Amino acid sequence: MKPMIRFATAAGLLLGAGAAFAASQSPVGTWKTIDDKTHQPKSIVQITEVNGELQGKVLQVLQSDEGPHPICKECDGERKNQPVEGMVIMWGVKQDGDEWDGGKILDPKNGKTYKVKLKTMDNGTKLDVHGYIGFSLIGRSQVWERQE
Repeated sequence: MKPMIRFATAAGLLLGAGAAFAASQSPVGTWKTIDDKTHQPKSIVQITEVNGELQGKVLQVLQSDEGPHPICKECDGERKNQPVEGMVIMWGVKQDGDEWDGGKILDPKNGKTYKVKLKTMDNGTKLDVHGYIGFSLIGRSQVWERQE
């Protein structure tokens, strides 16, 4: 009987550790965006899952050429001249194996929307965010840092 209890306890601990590991590999969470050209922190973005798709919302702008509370002057439609803080800049991203793909990301600086691919790195502490037009081989990548 005791070996069975030990086995059940060990199995429970392993399953719990596996779930925690899987959660740390998900892009869901709060991230500090790092500019791919200046390597300086730009904003804090929260990625959440909504109906099986990831979306990212700007919680805070840390650095902007437009001052502390920039608006999206170059955006089209409902985002035009709206505050960047609180804006959903990434949407429609779905898991595809160990990557997340199929969605869009907005660059509030130029108002352009790109396809996006996400991949966690360094045990989930960093996120490779790759924006591209057409093929994913061509485009720009930023490495974001988890803030939790």
